[in-house]
Amino acid sequence: MAVGLSLFGVWDYVVLVIVLLLSSFIGLYYRFTGGKQKTVKEYLLADKNMHIAPVAFSLMASFMSAITILGVSSENYTYGFQFIVINISYGLFTPVAAYLYLPVFFRLQATSAYEYLERRFGKVARLAASLSYSLQMILYMGIVLYAPALTLEALTGITQVTAILSVGLVCTFYSTIGGMKAVLMTDLLQSLLMFAAVFSVIICAVIETGSFSEIWRIAEMGNRTDLLNFDPDPTVRHTWFSLIIGGGITFLSLYAVNQTQVQRYLTVKDLKQAQKALWLNWPILTLLSLSTSFSGLAIYSKYYNCDPVTTKMIDLPDQIMPYFVVDSMGHIPGLSGLFVAGIFSASLSTVSASVNSLAAVTLEDYLKPLYLAIKGTPLPEKGISLRTKLIALAYGLACIALAFLAQFLGGVLQAALTIFGVVGGPLLALFTLGMFTTTANEKGALTGLVVGLSISLWIAFGGPKPPLPKLPVRTDGCNATETSFVHASLFQQSSNFSAATLTQPVDNSEYFWLYRLSYLYNGVFGLLSTFIVGYFVSFIISKISNKKPKHMDPNLFIPPIARRMRKWNECLNSVEESKLMELHR
Repeated sequence: MAVGLSLFGVWDYVVLVIVLLLSSFIGLYYRFTGGKQKTVKEYLLADKNMHIAPVAFSLMASFMSAITILGVSSENYTYGFQFIVINISYGLFTPVAAYLYLPVFFRLQATSAYEYLERRFGKVARLAASLSYSLQMILYMGIVLYAPALTLEALTGITQVTAILSVGLVCTFYSTIGGMKAVLMTDLLQSLLMFAAVFSVIICAVIETGSFSEIWRIAEMGNRTDLLNFDPDPTVRHTWFSLIIGGGITFLSLYAVNQTQVQRYLTVKDLKQAQKALWLNWPILTLLSLSTSFSGLAIYSKYYNCDPVTTKMIDLPDQIMPYFVVDSMGHIPGLSGLFVAGIFSASLSTVSASVNSLAAVTLEDYLKPLYLAIKGTPLPEKGISLRTKLIALAYGLACIALAFLAQFLGGVLQAALTIFGVVGGPLLALFTLGMFTTTANEKGALTGLVVGLSISLWIAFGGPKPPLPKLPVRTDGCNATETSFVHASLFQQSSNFSAATLTQPVDNSEYFWLYRLSYLYNGVFGLLSTFIVGYFVSFIISKISNKKPKHMDPNLFIPPIARRMRKWNECLNSVEESKLMELHR
């Protein structure tokens, strides 16, 4: 921590406690009203009567909470503004999720998205996918808990251990008692808090620099405004290709087939409402992403000549935004508390949603089949809601343990996207094999999943990896007596900072090619390897067995294929009816 920074004051704690009590009150309200979560349908699917607005905000908040605020601002401060190109992929792939994948899940109407895989391929495929999802989400929740711990450490001086335990235990308590209705409604409140936190940073920077153009000019001189990197080389960390292709695949893996999001879609009454919620999510998601990206440049305009990480004022780049908040706005009573409340409550919402979804998967994919196999009868409805809450409690405690390991995964944003790419890409391919092809079978799909996961894990966690090419920072202004906000004319006069020092080539040729790949391609390689291997093996098996393809339910395929299959089935039925009539004659 920097010497002289004003830490949390009394009013900051008051604001933080009020916001958290308000969030908790919403959870308690839905716990003790309505059906009081006595049924699994109410606890996990909110009785399927939610309005699209809270669902749309919740779709955004599920995966873009504290990680977005801390990670994206740090990304743009450290590596530049190129990351905003990923927002184009959100717009391009939203209709794919809305009109191809989503209709299949709505026709299925199953609490667990992985029930689709059992109907399409078999029980083993369902179990393999749900286990992969569980691993993915437990790791992700660890990152989500770790992110606010960084914030609380930077702003209040408490240790990460204390922060993780305090945030984690509150999340676990809330997740256990709060059903889906409470999760969705608190997401709406907490999304607004996230926007307030980001906008407060931007407004503060604009007031001190004088204008948006001044912030942009300072960032431009620091070579942080480059948006035109069209290099097709997949080893370049961020380009238009990696951000749109890799970002798009990550988006589909989250918003098209992920249990957390599919469960949210099913909380509205019909498919059209779910599609509207997904479309409404797009501008909300984009606005938060763009605002948070610009906040990184706003923070850079203050610290461009005195980098807090280099000077050891903070330990990690992901702490740069909370450091800015306490450094620039700590003198305003309650404002730092409001910022931390936004981070805290966003993570609270995300973890509660994830735990809720994991509980649904565990109940539907593990507990019910296991009980049926042992007892020979379906799991009785009596007591099932209590079991689900106990499962949620167990997952909450597990994610606390994982949060202590998150510090070894690098920056929170890249760590989160890496986890989603490694598991999300192969899982997306598994659903795509089932929905987009009639050739795929269980053996082929499972072979593809194993190969895809193996390749993704190898690429993501194999090493050694080359160091990330960070943009240079300065410390020559740390001893200046004037404010660190200066005009670009002074910035340009600096003798030890020039464009030539910004683009020094780094030779990473001695590293293995796969280890040099952009982390955004983890999901792409996982998707392609799973799909190609799965389809090829399925094709070979079908040819060798020479079996006649069994009748397939059109509802298990994307709408274009389903329509063709229905027409084909109608033609076959007409032919069979004609033959029967001929026989009767």
